[in-house]
Amino acid sequence: MTFIPLFLVSLATVGYETALTRYFAVAKWSEYGYWVISIVMVGFALSGVVLALWRDAFASRAPMLMAALPAALVLTAAVGYHFTTTNPFNPLQLQNQATWQPQIWNIAGYYAALLPFFFLAGLFISLSFVRYADRIGRVYAFDLTGAGAGAASVLAAMYVLHAFRLVPLLLIPLALAALFIGGAYRFKALLAAILALGAAEAVLLLDDEAAYNDFKAIYAPLHTPDAKIVASVNTPRGDYALLDDFTERVDTDISNNAGMLGVEGPPRSYGLYRDGNRIAALPNQRPILSGYAAAALDALPYQLIPHARVMLAGASGGFRTAEALRLGASRVRVLEPEPELLRIMRVGLDPVMPLDPLPNVDVVGSGPLAAPGRDVYDVVDLSADFLDAAETNATAFSREAIVSYLHLLAPNGIVSIPVSIRDFPVYALRMLSTVRAALLAAGIDDPPAHVVVYRSAWNVRILVSRDGWSDVRIAAVRKFCDDRSFDVSWYPGLDVAKARAAIYNDLPAVSFDKGEVSDNGPDDAIADEAQAVLSGQPSPSRDQFNLSPITLDKPFFYAVLRLDRIGTILKRLEILPQAEVGALVNLAVLAQAVVIAVLVLLVPLAAPGRIRTPQAGVARAVVYFPALALGFLFIEIYLIEKASFWLGDRTNGFAIVLTGMLVFSGLGSVVSERFAARPRQGMAMVAAAVLVWCAAVLLFLQPLILATLAWPFFARSGLLLLLIAPLSVALGLPFPLGLNRAGTGGFLPWAWGLNGAFSVVATPLANLIARESGFSRVLLCAAILYGIALVTFPAMRKSSVWHDIPAPSPAAE
Repeated sequence: MTFIPLFLVSLATVGYETALTRYFAVAKWSEYGYWVISIVMVGFALSGVVLALWRDAFASRAPMLMAALPAALVLTAAVGYHFTTTNPFNPLQLQNQATWQPQIWNIAGYYAALLPFFFLAGLFISLSFVRYADRIGRVYAFDLTGAGAGAASVLAAMYVLHAFRLVPLLLIPLALAALFIGGAYRFKALLAAILALGAAEAVLLLDDEAAYNDFKAIYAPLHTPDAKIVASVNTPRGDYALLDDFTERVDTDISNNAGMLGVEGPPRSYGLYRDGNRIAALPNQRPILSGYAAAALDALPYQLIPHARVMLAGASGGFRTAEALRLGASRVRVLEPEPELLRIMRVGLDPVMPLDPLPNVDVVGSGPLAAPGRDVYDVVDLSADFLDAAETNATAFSREAIVSYLHLLAPNGIVSIPVSIRDFPVYALRMLSTVRAALLAAGIDDPPAHVVVYRSAWNVRILVSRDGWSDVRIAAVRKFCDDRSFDVSWYPGLDVAKARAAIYNDLPAVSFDKGEVSDNGPDDAIADEAQAVLSGQPSPSRDQFNLSPITLDKPFFYAVLRLDRIGTILKRLEILPQAEVGALVNLAVLAQAVVIAVLVLLVPLAAPGRIRTPQAGVARAVVYFPALALGFLFIEIYLIEKASFWLGDRTNGFAIVLTGMLVFSGLGSVVSERFAARPRQGMAMVAAAVLVWCAAVLLFLQPLILATLAWPFFARSGLLLLLIAPLSVALGLPFPLGLNRAGTGGFLPWAWGLNGAFSVVATPLANLIARESGFSRVLLCAAILYGIALVTFPAMRKSSVWHDIPAPSPAAE
């Protein structure tokens, strides 16, 4: 039972971290979940530093401290969560130059609320390393497997509990840790933990302050007269709420001329929200009303190709399927990778009824890249709300995806790609850059001749034809847009200057550098640059924004900001779309993490006598342990991204990768004891395994994923575990092998804190590398880091200077 308390504390700590990340995703914005990771690792690093500086004092009192910590952890977890939920932080005000200063204090409030828990959790874990320094492999194994169990447990709990209710559940394993505390303090530890648990649960359950903030999409409609949530579903992917209120309508782009065309407006509907963000309209009556379809922006391909065979990505709750049939589609294959939307379409969600089965409609739960290559379509149509319905849907807008759509087209077929320009028109230009890259990859040398772009005031449709555009088709495009007061921003042969004279929806060019809007009369900022972007020529937006193509290696749709222009970005902070803010939060966390890591590195200089190790040992350690932290997290982040695409769901990808890597690394930590007499040989084997694995993955993983996307979910999950398991076992060896060389003095907790400090750096740094250079570069960096770890493996062995702190007796345990 020696290590069961460590297992339970690690379980609850990772569970608490995950629950906090979910809280920020639901109550605030998910981008601010980076703070949670930062606070966790800051607490761990700080505990390692404190224990390194005052190691003897803590070690001599270790039995008493470890008995008291479970109760303290219960209380600090509850109090920290309570103050987190009452924090008035508003990210919109953070982006406003007049209101940002109070929000900085609110951010500091999160750190003040949550840091005590993670400091104490880190102290418990680092004390375990110090007390049982002769069994480091076992200690690390229980730490990792406990963390893996925590990730799996909290994800399972999300099927039953709303995100706001997870923390009260996670207090229980913290209190249970006291039950397995041995020695003279056992009864007192258990009594204190029980009392703390009762008080903590009372605080969280009786004074519950967790709620949606008023800037979430659900907040305003939820507070309209007679609004009510008629159904809800809790899953690890998110907490879904079906809202019935008078504002809910089908969210489609309808012509202002709908009445003149004799077309009805969009009908009322239910609104389906995930984590407070609207992802779809759901029909509130049968049959589904779709009389508005002919006036919709996305109707053009169906006008150009009557009786089309259609592949439709995203059913918009069934409305897009009804629209396609209304517009004359002869057959519709609907791809709905969002699991909850797919389930509702198939079995319903009271009061929403399932879709009626139709012989010419086939609904499948896969993404566009999993479409069988033997099928042929006249129209490949991506729904306007498909991008934001699921995080992994961004891959459907990548260069590789568009190439696959082109291969599915029948002669004269059309790919229809939506882009919202409500926030930034530049998103349309970046999509054009991606389309250009896809056409070139498909062997088409003249991209501008194969593209048509048309728009309303709020949305753009990009039509791509493998066979080019005839004069007859272009005339039909222009008539469709003129009848509906839409604008044509590009077609082969467009005279931009002439087109400016007949603009229905003014879209003036905006200088991001100057923050000024062009006032030279009616304009179309997309038309101004479309030909240049499609031709690969310089354009004004290319100088101000990132217009690089979206790819499977860089699947970031909302990534147009150029971070090398950070000064300009900060000046325009108030106009940035919410989706772009994550990159700035990532940079802020990275800057803070680097400062913390440097401070931890300087501990031996500040107190060399307390660390008590030869100078050569410190020089190697300051490279070795950071390299392990960065390398491990880089591989984990790479695998989470690839697994999310492979499984079509980020939550499942995250769960399998995190749990698998932690559990199998824990097994590797146990195996490390076999290399106690030959640690350098063990490290050499690990480095070789990592290098071979990384090379194989870079060469073969993407083809394997693409070839198996249509396989059953459990088959893909099994392949993923087979990919993860052997590497993770190897990754479990280096850390305990290095700690075994550190001895039992203050160097050991400092090395553990050093690993934690650079784990803070790893996540934002990997995200930055992936955003700017791609995930393949993240994995390449991981391979280099493990090579560096091999070269800097600690050379010193245990020294007799650490004999002064005796190992704990069985009674103390």
